[in-house]
Amino acid sequence: MSPNLQGRGSPRGPRLSGGEQQMLAIARILRTGATMILLDEPTEGLAPVIIEQIGVAVRKLKQRGFTVLLVEQNFRFAAPIADRHYMMEEGHVVDMIPNNQLAANMEKLHTYLGV
Repeated sequence: MSPNLQGRGSPRGPRLSGGEQQMLAIARILRTGATMILLDEPTEGLAPVIIEQIGVAVRKLKQRGFTVLLVEQNFRFAAPIADRHYMMEEGHVVDMIPNNQLAANMEKLHTYLGV
């Protein structure tokens, strides 16, 4: 799944970098036989190069038929990956924008994101 993890059989999880820990968590989920994966802020606090690797991994999962529920505040990361964008306020979904309609709804999206 991640070139960074290949050949790293001996280090325990806590000794891995933040990005490597995220990739390990995804790999562990795959071993369970799950077909749906929930990723909660997988890019938080990570270097851009690691964020890019996580994006590649998530796209591969989608191509393999996995359902991915991604909770993410990093819009630049989520936008090219997501099929639909749900906006939440105070714990409730207040809107949904399909990815193919994102460009036409940027003003609305900026209002939601406070940009």
